[in-house]
Amino acid sequence: MPVRAYILIKCAAGTAGRVHQGLGRLAVADAKILSADAIVGPFDVIALLESHDLDRLGHAVNDGVHRLHGVERTATCLIADL
Repeated sequence: MPVRAYILIKCAAGTAGRVHQGLGRLAVADAKILSADAIVGPFDVIALLESHDLDRLGHAVNDGVHRLHGVERTATCLIADL
């Protein structure tokens, strides 16, 4: 079963638009970015990622999302099927 998670992204001042656009162009191995939106609150951008397992999802965040210019930190919220 695929693993999905919301990635909450805190951006440097003035870079949220660039990070949002970068997510749309980001190609990460073994994971898909299903959606990305700019938001208002303690985080600036939220993205929905899907992968085959948790390890691949973690690599997508660390090797993909974190490398975008302007990303200061992230919080990963796994989606649970209850």
